[in-house]
Amino acid sequence: MTKLAVIYYSATGHGTTMAQVIGAAAEELGAEVRVRHIAETVDPSVFDGNPAWKANYEATANLPAATGDDIVWADAVIFGSPTRFSNVAAPFQAFLDGLGGLWSQGKLADKVYAAYTSSQTLHGGQETTLQKIYQVVMHFGGIVVAPGFTDGSKFVDGNPYGVSHVTGPDNKQQIDETTITALQHLTTRVITLAAKLTA
Repeated sequence: MTKLAVIYYSATGHGTTMAQVIGAAAEELGAEVRVRHIAETVDPSVFDGNPAWKANYEATANLPAATGDDIVWADAVIFGSPTRFSNVAAPFQAFLDGLGGLWSQGKLADKVYAAYTSSQTLHGGQETTLQKIYQVVMHFGGIVVAPGFTDGSKFVDGNPYGVSHVTGPDNKQQIDETTITALQHLTTRVITLAAKLTA
């Protein structure tokens, strides 16, 4: 049974929904799955006036938070982070920065990795965010399994690097069928190739 860790940071909940879609798709494929959010580093008083951010914080606060051990446990990892000025969000970066000990022991290597992201605008840095995640994976010695244009769904969502969602300027645009299909394809590709590597 392939072990998949879905490790993500989400502020307003889009990344949480995307993680849940991936987790469900992986379980359908027979994988053992851990969906783990990266703990919020911003004081709740900062986003008290943002209903979506507050709701996502409250919905995930008591769920298990991601640790490096989740990566060590997994055969495959799908990372998720919103886009911040063409890069990952600060809590996601802080999580990566805390993996140095495991990296130095080689415990992050030889696993399959992929990623997803979201941004408010269509050209808001989604592809560069995914590429920056993959640059970190290369330092791990991980195996990047991007979706490419390996399925008809990728010609619809148009992102060969991973999966991305546009939240809109008010962060209210929910995950649509195009994104769900792309997430399911990404998950299938990751699980299939991880299973081959661990066979």
